[in-house]
Formats: sequence, C-alpha cells, structure tokens
Amino acid sequence: MIDTFEKNRVNYLSYLRTAKNLSDNSIRAYTHDLEVFSSFLDAEKLNFEDLDSKKVRNFVGNLGRKKLKESSINRIISSIKSFYKYCIRYDILKINPFSHVRSISNSRKIPDVLSFAEIGKMIETADNSFLGIRDKVILEMLYSTGCRVSELTELKVKDIDINKRMALVNGKGGKQRWVFLTKGTADELSSYLPLRAQYYNDSGKSENGSLVLNRNGKSISTRGIRYIIDKYIRAIGVTKHVSPHTFRHTFATHMLNNGAGIRIVQDMLGHSSISTTQVYTHIGMDRLKDVYRVAHPHGQ
Repeated sequence: MIDTFEKNRVNYLSYLRTAKNLSDNSIRAYTHDLEVFSSFLDAEKLNFEDLDSKKVRNFVGNLGRKKLKESSINRIISSIKSFYKYCIRYDILKINPFSHVRSISNSRKIPDVLSFAEIGKMIETADNSFLGIRDKVILEMLYSTGCRVSELTELKVKDIDINKRMALVNGKGGKQRWVFLTKGTADELSSYLPLRAQYYNDSGKSENGSLVLNRNGKSISTRGIRYIIDKYIRAIGVTKHVSPHTFRHTFATHMLNNGAGIRIVQDMLGHSSISTTQVYTHIGMDRLKDVYRVAHPHGQ
C-alpha cells in the first residue's frame, strides 16, 4: 500500500516540475512535506487511500507535538491538500480527507527590516577584488530589485540590460517580469561583468551564462548567497535576524514608506495576490505614522 503512495508521490512531483513549472526550491519543499507525511503513514501503518478525519487530526496533532512553526505546519498541510487534489483530478482517489482541514492561525511576527544605512555599510565593507565586487552585485541586486534569492541565482547575463537599467527575472510558476536597477547597481554590474569575462579567459573554464558565480566559476547557490550575507552582517555588527529574503521585505517596505502604491509594489515583487504583498510590507508602518501625524487633527 505504501508503494502505491510512493508511486503517486513521484508522479505528482514530476507533474509539479513539468506541468506546473515550479522552481527547484518549491519542488524541494513539496518533497520534504510529502516525506513527512510518508513517515507518518509508515509509523502508523496506514494507507493514504483510506484516511478518515480522525487519522487526519492525528497527523496534524503529530506535527504540533514536533513543535514546528505554525508556518511550517500550514505549508505541510497545504502540500498534502494539493497532492490529494491531484489524485482526485486524475481519478486515483474520490475523496480528499484534508479538504476540511483549516490552516493554523499564524501569530505572525513582523520581520526585521534593514535600514538604508545598514545596506550601505554592507556594500562599503566589500573589497574591490573580483569576489568582493561580485558580493556588491549580490547585495545591490537583492535590494534594488526586490527579487527572490532563487530568481537571482537563476539570472543570466543575457537577462541584464545595463543601459536601460532593467533585468528580466523568472518568477514562481515560470512567470517572467522586468525589475529595475538603481544607478549604483548598474555601476557595480559595469565593474563586475568585465571581471567575470576575464575570469573565464584566465581560468579556461566553460562559460555557463549565469550572472552570479561562486568561487569555482559555477552558478552560485541560494546557500552560497546566504553565507555571503551572513558574513557582511557580522562584519557591520548587526544583531537582527537577516536572510536573503530580508532584502526583499526591505525593498517593499522602503518603497511603500517613500510613497509607492501597493499595487505597484505588488507588480514589482511578482505577487499574484495583493494580500501577499500586504504581509511582506506590514503596510509600511513608518509611512502610516507620517500620514497619521499630518492628517489627524490631534496627530501632531
């Protein structure tokens, strides 16, 4: 029976990769979530075709006992719901036992945001070696475009138009969008690209087209970018929690705080739903305070 689940799991992941065109990061997340479910089925000696509401509640309770974050539990439940929907769509099953499971209320903590000065210090800390300038490009690109770290790792040199100060990124679900480059970002790219070409000439390695390279001349990974950011955060003495995604959140928050409309920010981030944008930006609290002070009769 478990073999039946495994067969359908493999087919489902292949479907997500080919038909849905999901990114490698998304596929890894679905793979992990279904492995969690598979482990539960094995431990309880259950067949995925015969789950009832009691067994589903047992599974969700098991996730809670593992002390996972609410967001992680919600993602796992969502992944399994989607798996069962796939099984119903292709006549593998008739009923989705997870259809009535609601997401856990998420007591969301407002994420940390970097200040403009902190981002400037990080960029200034990088030296002018090839790898140092590459690091400046990473920091500038994340902040000036608001792109996802996976979008940056997949960006090709051919996708950059320095003269127009634009880049074409591949977002979730294969959706492409144009993002904009600041003058500082364009200047760093102008310094980096000749050094990148020289690196290939000197090393004799094959050109792979990727914009951002690791020290071995291959496409940099999301983990590699996280390591680089950690290095500069430690160098400038920032104690708040910072990840590559912090730059995306910072981009959105700074745009809103400086008067950009939320619909514009939504398009720039590549969000299909504006509610997602509102979560990222926590509605630009500094901007709201400024408007309140000006607009409310007693706000001064």
